[in-house]
Amino acid sequence: MAEDIRQDKKANFSALTEHNNNGVTRTSGLASNKAGASKKLVIKNFKDRPKLAENYTEDTWLKLRDAVGAIQNSTSIKYNLEELYQAVENLCSYKVSPTLYKQLRQVCEDHVQAQIHQFREYPLHCSLDSLSFLKRMNRCWQDHCRQTIMIRSIFLFLDRTYVLQNSLLPSIWDTGLELFRTHIVSDGAVQKRTVDGILEQIERERNGETVDRSLLRSLLGMLSDLQVYKESFEERFLMETNRLYAAEGQRLMQERDVPEYLHHVARRLDEENDRVISYLDQSTQKPLISNVEKQLLGEHMTAILQKGLSILVDGNRVMELALLYQLFSKVKGGLPTLLQHWRDYIKSFGGEIVGTPEKDKDMVQDLLDFKDKMDNVAQGCFNRNESFINAMKEAFEAFINNRPNKPAELIAKYVDCKLRAGNKEATEEELERILDKIMIIFRFIHGKDVFEAFYKKDLAKRLLVGKSASVDAEKSMLSKLKHECGAAFTSKLEGMFKDMELSKDVMIQFKQYTQNQSEPSQMELTVNILTMGYWPSYTPMEVHLPPEMVKLQEVFKLFYLGKHSGRKLQWQPTLGHAVLKTEFKEGKKELQVSLFQTLVLLMFNEGEEFSMEEIKSATGIEEGELRRTLQSLACGKARVLNKSPRGKDIEDGDRFNFNNDFRHKLFRIKINQIQMKETVEEQVSTTERVFQDRQYQIDAAVVRIMKMRKTLSHNLLVSELYNQLKFPVKPGDLKKRIESLIDRDYMERDKESPNQYHYVA
Repeated sequence: MAEDIRQDKKANFSALTEHNNNGVTRTSGLASNKAGASKKLVIKNFKDRPKLAENYTEDTWLKLRDAVGAIQNSTSIKYNLEELYQAVENLCSYKVSPTLYKQLRQVCEDHVQAQIHQFREYPLHCSLDSLSFLKRMNRCWQDHCRQTIMIRSIFLFLDRTYVLQNSLLPSIWDTGLELFRTHIVSDGAVQKRTVDGILEQIERERNGETVDRSLLRSLLGMLSDLQVYKESFEERFLMETNRLYAAEGQRLMQERDVPEYLHHVARRLDEENDRVISYLDQSTQKPLISNVEKQLLGEHMTAILQKGLSILVDGNRVMELALLYQLFSKVKGGLPTLLQHWRDYIKSFGGEIVGTPEKDKDMVQDLLDFKDKMDNVAQGCFNRNESFINAMKEAFEAFINNRPNKPAELIAKYVDCKLRAGNKEATEEELERILDKIMIIFRFIHGKDVFEAFYKKDLAKRLLVGKSASVDAEKSMLSKLKHECGAAFTSKLEGMFKDMELSKDVMIQFKQYTQNQSEPSQMELTVNILTMGYWPSYTPMEVHLPPEMVKLQEVFKLFYLGKHSGRKLQWQPTLGHAVLKTEFKEGKKELQVSLFQTLVLLMFNEGEEFSMEEIKSATGIEEGELRRTLQSLACGKARVLNKSPRGKDIEDGDRFNFNNDFRHKLFRIKINQIQMKETVEEQVSTTERVFQDRQYQIDAAVVRIMKMRKTLSHNLLVSELYNQLKFPVKPGDLKKRIESLIDRDYMERDKESPNQYHYVA
């Protein structure tokens, strides 16, 4: 039974023939071992290559052509796609690939050529509007892409073998693009109408209309895929953009103010960037935005700044200034142009603050406010750009020194105002901030010696009259000046503070000394000992003091010179002050007055009424000083004297009597404010003293340079002097000082070359 089965199996495996649907015959052979041995199944290669059935190639191509036609006409395909793919694979295996590729290309080309008629039958003047034309073109393109993808999926084996191995042949997809480009898009009339239609849609959108962006995206993608985007569309598009925005820029610069124009430019740039994202090719972004910026900004930079920069800054339009900076930073040469106008604006505006004598009273405060404003613009709007910050500093330095000396003088007076005890405006922290801001303005000044002279004079008054707001604030200011100008600049100012400290110690000792005297005085005397080199120079003035005061002076002189032999004391009555106990009808009061006011008031202990001439003769006070003193006592807020005739000014014939009916809510009344006020004479004297000091400094510098160099030409000497001198000086002034030194035999001219100088030892 088993043997029969084996025989059957052997018969079944002897020979099998297989036919597939494509007409290819395959033969399978199975060999068996002899009966009785173990059986193995052995598969052997074909000894002969299978042959294609007759007419197989033609029949198969007809099937494939029908399938391609069905795809192109959007009808159903009769055959299974897998079957078609297998057919292509079989043909490629039998080296029919070149023929198959050519046949496929021809079929596709015929179809594409037929498509052009649907566009040609509509001439340019026909009723088909541009939008309908674009939609038809887009539909044709989309259909072509879809058809090419399906055809490629059937002929994929051909694409991946034969085409891949032949580098000169385009792939099926590339062939489809090439055919569409050659026969449809490269047609002059069709391309022109397509691009015209696209440009028309973009122009409509720019004018505010709504357009079909997906249609534009698809068509521009088509031009890009077909590699005709740049030459067919982009060049014309950029030309139209230039034309549009050139006209728009010219028109809107006339019609709109600058803030509105800037917002319009920013909106236009956002719109164009959005177009790139939505439907334009990415490569268009740079030239497109560059064109818009050039036409709306680049062509009008100077006009925008001339027309609007001052308006924006004056109005503190922070948002628009930030936008201006942002827009100009995108344009070639934009920031340098903005920088120049910004610098010019600061010089112009600052020049008005400094150059108008009528506004001198508010100059420093105006400068501080202006500096704050410019700082905010530079920090907040100009992105902390170093170039703009430096330009601002240069501009401040330029305009503030256009008017020599006066800003330095007024800054010193402003500091004096802030550091006086009567200043209730600021807390210590606020005062510190104000001083920091003043130091920034101070840095810009060239003639710092003018500031030093006025600051020293005002500091002296504050210290001596006891009107300093805070010792800490005074020392803080001194520290700032020392840090800014060096120890040499503040050495005398520090000496003034040292004198005040030493004077306190001396007065403690003097008090003990007077208590040990046999006849103690009814008056208390406080003396400030001032080192002459540290303090401003004061004009000595001889006045007639009461005997009690003279006696006290002699006591102090004896005490002080007994401790410090070889020193000389010179009394300065102009800086003295006193507290007088006075009795009015209302009751007793204390008057805090200057020494000159004291001498005048003490006269009314001896008599009822005096003329100005009598007071002058009795006190010995200089006439101008006496007029100011009498004015403060008889014409000020606290009128402790009556003047006849009444009036604000003191005249020669005026007479004065004690005002017994004087009333005041305070017990101690300050009338010595007059000492804090600066006279015109003092101001002129201080300025002249600065100029005199400058001459000495020039002389010293010239001698120092010549002593080192021995021989020097005029130009080199002047150059060296400019390097060494710390204040502004004119060449003419230098020449005068050189002539003066030649006259005094410190140096001499060369006999052969007048421009050459020799040092005379």
